[in-house]
Amino acid sequence: LNYKMVRYSREPAVQAKSAKARVQDVRTSYKNTFEVAAAIRGKYLKDAYHYLRDVLDHKNIIPFKRYYGGVGRKAQANHLKACQGRWPEKSVNHVIALLRNVKKNVKAKGLDLDKCQITHIQVNRAQNGRRRTFRAHGRITPYLNHPCHIEMFVTEKQEEVKKGEGEQAVKVSKKKAAKQRLPIGV
Repeated sequence: LNYKMVRYSREPAVQAKSAKARVQDVRTSYKNTFEVAAAIRGKYLKDAYHYLRDVLDHKNIIPFKRYYGGVGRKAQANHLKACQGRWPEKSVNHVIALLRNVKKNVKAKGLDLDKCQITHIQVNRAQNGRRRTFRAHGRITPYLNHPCHIEMFVTEKQEEVKKGEGEQAVKVSKKKAAKQRLPIGV
C-alpha cells in the first residue's frame, strides 16, 4: 500500500488540544452529507452522536437549508428554525462512522471526551461516478452519482477566562479621537 500524508483545508488553532479525522470518496450524496454536517457543526461530540442516532430513529430531523429544492416540509424541522427536512440514513451512517473515528483519535491523544466540540466539519464534492443509461430512440445519456469527501476536527474547550476588575476604557468615536489627535484641539 502506498500511504501519503493528507492535507486538510485548514488546521486547528491549538494542535495539542485537537483531534482530526477525514474520509475520501464516500459513496453517498454530497448534498445530503453537506446538510448533515451543517446540522452538527459546533455541537459537542457526544451531543452530535446522540442527535444523529435520533435522526436514524426518526425522533429528530436534519434541516435542509441550502439544498432544499423539492424537499418536503416537515413539522419536526420547526424547532431547528427550518421548515424543510429529511432523514438521510446513508449520509448519517457515514458521518457517525467518522465521529467514531475522531472519538478514537481523541482518546489516543488523551483529551477529555466530554469537552470536545466539533469546531470544523467540511464536505467537498468528489469526482462523479460515471455510468450510462439507455433512452428512447437509441440514445445514451450519462447516469452519474455524486460522492463526497468529509473532514472534521474537534477541539477540547477551555474554561472561559473572567475579565479583570480594572477600569473600563471609555469609548470614543472616530471623529472625537481625530480631534484629540490634532495639536490645535479645534
